[in-house]
Amino acid sequence: MSELIKIPMFPLSIFPLPGEMVPLHIFEPRYRQLLEDAETKDVSFGIYFNHTTNTEKFGSLVKLESVLKRYKTGESDIIVKCVDLFNIDKLYKTYKDKLYPGGDVSLWKVDRFKPMSSSIQEYFDQYHAWLKITHSDKVVSIFDVANELSLGFDERLKFVTLSADKQESHLINQIKYQIQLMRQAENAKDIFHLN
Repeated sequence: MSELIKIPMFPLSIFPLPGEMVPLHIFEPRYRQLLEDAETKDVSFGIYFNHTTNTEKFGSLVKLESVLKRYKTGESDIIVKCVDLFNIDKLYKTYKDKLYPGGDVSLWKVDRFKPMSSSIQEYFDQYHAWLKITHSDKVVSIFDVANELSLGFDERLKFVTLSADKQESHLINQIKYQIQLMRQAENAKDIFHLN
């Protein structure tokens, strides 16, 4: 683990994975201030996964991608992108002289561009075929697969704690499960006749 650094924090009940884009609606004055700092000073901030199942104190480091809409009331709709994961050591009510919270974290320094193995690529291609998605030539990482499978919070927490080879096995099982569900849905079409 890397040394502790202090970053702005936005506690939420979500756990984005590296590469994932997340829409947020900003309305509280303290998070409006955080958005202003993210825009004017290119500040990254942490989304601490504020949930009882997060016993390991994981969070996601995000960067502002775009502001979709600004309201007359001062609220905003934004998109952030997860660029890394972290463990939080301490959460502070305020960050330096700001209104928003902060925290001491250890960044994981995730390599979100590391290509996945041919084994998981084969299953992922099958999954895309079932969804009738054309294969992309883009190098796909294991995090891209996890994001596309829309894992639940418990599955995300489990996934990030596994070793690299076990992460792939875990995702292969998730892909097989999704394909099985699609097969069952396809078979059900032959059983039920609509009038």
